[in-house]
Amino acid sequence: MPHDERTELQYRIALSMAPAIGPITARKLIEKAGEASDVFKQKREVLEKIDGIGPHISGSLNASNLLLKAEKEMEFIEKHRISVLYFKDPDYPTRLNQCKDGPILLYVKGNQGLNPIKSLSVVGTRKASGYGRDLCMQIIRGLAELVPGLVIVSGLAYGIDVMAHRAALEWGLPTVAVLGHGLSTLYPASNRETAKKIIHQGALVTDFSSGMGPERNNFLRRNRIIAGMSDATLVVESAEKGGALITAHLAFHYDRLVFAVPGRTVDSKSAGCNNLIKKNMAALAESAEEIISYLNWDIPGISHQRPGQELAFTSLEKKILLAIEQAPGITPDGISGITGIPIQEVLAQLLEMELKDWISSGPGNCYRARVSLASHP
Repeated sequence: MPHDERTELQYRIALSMAPAIGPITARKLIEKAGEASDVFKQKREVLEKIDGIGPHISGSLNASNLLLKAEKEMEFIEKHRISVLYFKDPDYPTRLNQCKDGPILLYVKGNQGLNPIKSLSVVGTRKASGYGRDLCMQIIRGLAELVPGLVIVSGLAYGIDVMAHRAALEWGLPTVAVLGHGLSTLYPASNRETAKKIIHQGALVTDFSSGMGPERNNFLRRNRIIAGMSDATLVVESAEKGGALITAHLAFHYDRLVFAVPGRTVDSKSAGCNNLIKKNMAALAESAEEIISYLNWDIPGISHQRPGQELAFTSLEKKILLAIEQAPGITPDGISGITGIPIQEVLAQLLEMELKDWISSGPGNCYRARVSLASHP
């Protein structure tokens, strides 16, 4: 690595280690200063003039201390052949970069790129039931058969997470494990063999430096990455509270689709999933085909319209369908704003079009096309 690149990497790592600076603030500082190294070279009084940056944050940039830690981290990543992705790098996951709190750095060990054509996060309870484990395997097996190359993202935790990784490995799908600690350790240790396989058929990813252990508060940061890296998140089993629900809520607020596997009303392990569906935050999913159809993935053998169906759109329907195709997940207000059609008229047309199975509505009253306007001009 050229000297200038190495020096800049050291500053990037140092900035990511600053104790009072999170991803949003780090991005703001870089936007104003130009680069990570420029942040450290700015005078404190200049930094403090940046909106949201006060004496406490500017004072946390102890360059000599942070740069020394960063130097040790660079020795570790070089020794263990770990890649470091900066948020401005082309290989940094684009989906995660769309989230305002995406980390500025990711440490990656493995051979899977983080910008796949299609990706799905799968999460759930650590205390999975036989029903949950079986359905997780069944859905991922179906996805492997229908969507070769789909990347399964999860957190390598006990229960549904590790089951999702193992199912992906078994059925030949690449899989990415997002860790709540640095790459000098592996938690839980019982999943170490699975982690080794993931390195060869996917990647281990974290935004924590090597010295960081699996502390409780780290897992919220881990969940943000799981939610942000994929097109959608599937919750297989979850109690009323837990990390899987946090991930689902994060995905929902990132404007990503959320799916939940329903369960019996008396089953505590399904209470979280049932509530997500009840609150219209998640679409009900029991099979790979349902997920594929809802995401409108173009998969041979899965049609988004009835066989032999002849479609004829009115000019109003064409305008609305075009708006939905151009902005999947758009709301009625968004459609009205783009097309200029009064909101009440939009709502009436959406209802008719949904009854015809031309569009589908999802969590958050977001709409997606189930037919292609280009195929039926």
